[in-house]
Amino acid sequence: MQYYRFFLLFLWLLSPLTYSNTVTELFSKSAQYAQVKLSPTGEFLSAITSYDDKSVLVIMESQSKKLIHMVHFADNAQVGHYEWVNDERIVLQKVYLKGWSDHPLYYGELFAVNADGSREVYLFGYNSGQMQTGSHIKKNTAMSASAYILDPLIDDKKYMLVNTIPWNSTQGIEAFQTVYRVNVYNGKRKRELVAPIGRTRFLTNHNGEVKFASGEDQNYKTKLFYRNNGDWIDSDKLNIDLTDVSPISFAENDKIIYALGRESDQTQGIYKINLTTGESLKVIQDPKVDPNQVWINKSNHQLYAVELFDGYPTYAFVNPDDSHSKILKQLIAALPGHHVQLVSGTRDASKFIIKASNDRNPGDYYQFDNKSLKLEYLVSSRSWLNPDLMAEVKPISFTNRDGQIISGYITLPYGKQAKDLPLVVNPHGGPHGVRDWWEFDPQNQMLAHEGIAVLQINFRGSGGYGLAFEEAGYLKWGSDTQYDIIDGTKYLIEQGMVDKARICIVGGSFGGYSALQSSILAPDLFKCAIGFAGVYDLELMFNEGDIADTRSGTSYLKQVLGQDPQVLKAMSPALNVDKLTAKLMLVHGGKDDRAPIEQLESLENGLKQLNYPYEKLVMDDEGHGFYNDKHRAKYYQRMLNFLKENLNVK
Repeated sequence: MQYYRFFLLFLWLLSPLTYSNTVTELFSKSAQYAQVKLSPTGEFLSAITSYDDKSVLVIMESQSKKLIHMVHFADNAQVGHYEWVNDERIVLQKVYLKGWSDHPLYYGELFAVNADGSREVYLFGYNSGQMQTGSHIKKNTAMSASAYILDPLIDDKKYMLVNTIPWNSTQGIEAFQTVYRVNVYNGKRKRELVAPIGRTRFLTNHNGEVKFASGEDQNYKTKLFYRNNGDWIDSDKLNIDLTDVSPISFAENDKIIYALGRESDQTQGIYKINLTTGESLKVIQDPKVDPNQVWINKSNHQLYAVELFDGYPTYAFVNPDDSHSKILKQLIAALPGHHVQLVSGTRDASKFIIKASNDRNPGDYYQFDNKSLKLEYLVSSRSWLNPDLMAEVKPISFTNRDGQIISGYITLPYGKQAKDLPLVVNPHGGPHGVRDWWEFDPQNQMLAHEGIAVLQINFRGSGGYGLAFEEAGYLKWGSDTQYDIIDGTKYLIEQGMVDKARICIVGGSFGGYSALQSSILAPDLFKCAIGFAGVYDLELMFNEGDIADTRSGTSYLKQVLGQDPQVLKAMSPALNVDKLTAKLMLVHGGKDDRAPIEQLESLENGLKQLNYPYEKLVMDDEGHGFYNDKHRAKYYQRMLNFLKENLNVK
């Protein structure tokens, strides 16, 4: 207990909590802990926390909680994703905080260190061959490529698998990746294979052999290859009667796999596929939603459970007899009302790290002893927020104007009756492949704290509801997708839950587009609109921004937007500002690559021609979203002031 108190005191000093009187600072503060993991034997416990506004890695004894070592990079570098690669050693990404990015930038550097801080070495990177002045860290041959941990091979004491994306290719992320076997102590590497397709996702078997590669071709179509006797075989030769096939794990042998796939335009399912005959057997398929996440037993590389999200999260157990399935069922029963996940575990499945979260709780971490069945609380991701005082998030559904059932969520202020509430509609980004979930959302909780309800809608075009539903939003960004948002808002009015005279719409990225476009289509519905990092001129997307930088990105834009200039103009808020009546606030990052500042400027040109008033907040050193807590707090404060004034909230 003495060491445990010391550990808590250390982390409190490491990441001091600033309990501010301002709501915006409380809800804008990033999570205090992430990537909580156990070493393969369970001897060590590790986690990412914050120090000096940067991510650091702390390593401690799992029993006593005594601090063993901390990895902290100088200047603007910090710790990114990491993995235990054997019983004593960690390999981690070195990432960099840059003012123009909404997230830390990764240049492909991998750094290795033992749990006790010994044997530090740069394993991989563009400057790994350069010895820094005054540094004791060993380096090796440099490589102009970005490296990612493919398989830590925790049963191999010396090696791991790394996949790399070369820098010297004009294809960028579409370039064919190379897989290396890398010595985790000195960085020496041996090339294993080259991928047969770009944007590659690999799958290894229990022996650490790369057996599958899936990716997208230049037409944005998913392709799958399997490896046989050193050669890549196109799965089209198997005549598998499925589309969008993505391997998950091997089944009882290397000739049978579990894979995600779909029949026609239905929802995705889990299938068993025989690699000899091409025969497929459906194991699990929900008629409404795609699988959200698949869970693999890392001890045997076997699929044991599938997570589904139709309203609330549920699990389907592929192998009920798997030890992980049994443990997960026990923990779900022990933590009712929570979304329970096994985020890390020991090699022998004797101990696990558990994350439990829900709509009011951003996440608590526990250590579970499978032998004693003891569940030990460790830390909370946002300990300064009291879950008991947070707002409830409820699933809803309604019928849109075309007779389709549309799902979504409403966040209801704590302690208030769901009647005649002020409302903020919060459409998600994307729009394709993205959806909203039953989860803790800091921005929505902040609004609810001020007495404002929040509506989120999984409109046509959203991901997760089958291919037909997603494709229903293609070419319809400015029409059917927005009509679902409008119809969902009117549904709440009809239910008496919200005050029709006090409704605003706020969104980021595609949600920023929707905030403006829905206000154009339904000018009498929304009192105000906030566009954050939005796209406002659709034709401009083909010339500006990182999507158009790749062939597959351009192919994607043609597929989902089309190329009819008149349609693109009709769906572009920047070219239809004469139809606006809502009060406007526009927020943007000056270094945004996804929705570049030219998008904001195009909208501003239209507004200025009509002398249309609007508020503006531009953060010159931010990108597609605000990564910096202080910048996010500033935006939240401006947003709250704007919304409370227009919604008449005291």
